[in-house]
Amino acid sequence: MFGINNKLKELDENNAPIKVSLVGAGLMGKGLVSQMMLVKGMIPSLVVSHKIDDAIEAYTLAGISRDDIKIAKNLEDINVAMENGKYVVTDITENATKPNLVDVVVDATGVPNAGANIAFDAILNKKHIVMLNVEADIVVGPILNRLAKSAGVVYTGTAGDEPGSVKEIVDFAEATGFEVLAIGKGKNNPIDYDATPESVKEQAIKSKLKPLRLASFIDGTNTMVEMAAMANSTGFIPDVRGGHGPTTDVKNLPKIYSLKEDGGILNKYKIVDYAHGIAPGVFVIVTSSLPQVHHEMKFLKMGDGPNYVLYRPYHLTSLETPISIARAALYNEPTIAPIYDNPVAEVVTRAKMDLKKGQRLDGIGEYTVIGSIEVYEKAKEENLVPIGLINENTIVKRDIKKGEFITYDMVDLDKSTMIYKLRQLQEANNC
Repeated sequence: MFGINNKLKELDENNAPIKVSLVGAGLMGKGLVSQMMLVKGMIPSLVVSHKIDDAIEAYTLAGISRDDIKIAKNLEDINVAMENGKYVVTDITENATKPNLVDVVVDATGVPNAGANIAFDAILNKKHIVMLNVEADIVVGPILNRLAKSAGVVYTGTAGDEPGSVKEIVDFAEATGFEVLAIGKGKNNPIDYDATPESVKEQAIKSKLKPLRLASFIDGTNTMVEMAAMANSTGFIPDVRGGHGPTTDVKNLPKIYSLKEDGGILNKYKIVDYAHGIAPGVFVIVTSSLPQVHHEMKFLKMGDGPNYVLYRPYHLTSLETPISIARAALYNEPTIAPIYDNPVAEVVTRAKMDLKKGQRLDGIGEYTVIGSIEVYEKAKEENLVPIGLINENTIVKRDIKKGEFITYDMVDLDKSTMIYKLRQLQEANNC
């Protein structure tokens, strides 16, 4: 972190800042713009939103005068405005990745197919891509990461989101010689599998969140998505479909996440899970094979062992994203990315309600489907559909009961989307 801080200060002193294009001006996008205004050596040069007023507000909330904000409708106008030192907004997503001066693109849309398009275009245009869009990453992250490496740019998830925060602790633990046994995150809300945008609307408005975004948190799908990203970046897998999700406190995490024969809940180690009662933190369970290490851990008040918890009590979501932007631009390295050509874990689709033949589905955080984490190979064996491939053009081919897991033969998917095409390419390359 010291190195990044010094490098950013050097960029600031030399008037050579990292120029960032951001797609999405919701809660996370607006927070990121404000935070970037406080970071030396980095500028949020372009904000893209289908609602121009949201993009403008992202800047004005960060203290930018309206006179310094340029609304642009084409790529030439964007390039000219950036060259003249203006802060630029547009509602044309296709132009997010093309401006000459942009170094890094950030996707904060949270929409799977939008994320696939933005990441693919960023890579095509030789821009580093930072994904706040975990929903896209868990479906096609492996192929996007491979394409980015071939293009000489970085594909990465973000610091501050739970997967990125967990990966940082894992890297620390492994670099210091510990054996990592389990990884996971706290769950902020009690799970309500029936949560919908309508049922959470009032709470969402108070939090300035899209109702479907809050519904995806409360129905558990977002937790499954984040766990899958952790799995795909570490090789760890869910111990059981959907995870255990125990209620505990931080002190008892090492005991809870031990094997059943040792009084814990696990069938095996090297797993990813979530826990109620420890949010908003993330955790990594570690151990050691050497007695002197255990002796010192006990001396350091880390518990009696043999398992110990490394716990981070916060994650600052998009407010930490500047770290990932800087790592990509300065060092050409990701914060978190898939490590294999295949996913390790999949978020499979489950019916949120009784579905009828001919019915159209929707997507994450809406009315018809929820997600559950499963080992990729098991999901493939059972022909289960990744939830990120489901959209409003998905048609049900036969009646499906609430709670039933959805297989490819139960639905007609929208095959015109970028995320579907990338997924097909990813699967074809892994046969």
